[in-house]
Amino acid sequence: MAMDGKQKTVIQLVAVVLTMGALAWASVPFYDWFCRVTGFGGVTQTADAGSDVILDKTIKIRFDASKASGMPWEFKPMQREMEIRIGETGLAFYEAYNPTNHPVAGQASYNVAPFSAGGFFTKIDCFCFTEQVLQPGERVQMPVSFYVDPEIVEDREGQYVSHITLSYTFFEIDLPEQQASLSQGVPNTLN
Repeated sequence: MAMDGKQKTVIQLVAVVLTMGALAWASVPFYDWFCRVTGFGGVTQTADAGSDVILDKTIKIRFDASKASGMPWEFKPMQREMEIRIGETGLAFYEAYNPTNHPVAGQASYNVAPFSAGGFFTKIDCFCFTEQVLQPGERVQMPVSFYVDPEIVEDREGQYVSHITLSYTFFEIDLPEQQASLSQGVPNTLN
């Protein structure tokens, strides 16, 4: 059975649509992987411990905080800027406050500027790694420990970076199931 021109065109169009759909579906995880590996777009690195090498050269770290639309918390850095030696572990704090009369859950997204520094900014521990739940009227100080990888001084673009800005944006998320049931007064039954 031979295909005529219309059938061939329809099959080709369906193949194009399916290919484009598959590429669109795969683009988000691929882009996320690419950014984490390269630091592109200001995505930071993570480590279990601080750097073994600490240089005499210093770098200034600026801290920024914002909230997504509708997020009821107050959120701010406890310090606006600090100067650390490259490779030295820094510790900074952000403060969050829930002024509402109900629990609110949040998750922080982050970014580093300039983008060329993202691959060299390494977080050891951060409140952004997990969701946060604040009870009504609760105020917390949340730490982030980090260092700037000494390899930045050898990088073609990174060697000229004198300031790095660490930015966090908090988004409201659904309360974890256990918290949601407690806040609604529903008994938590485990089987």
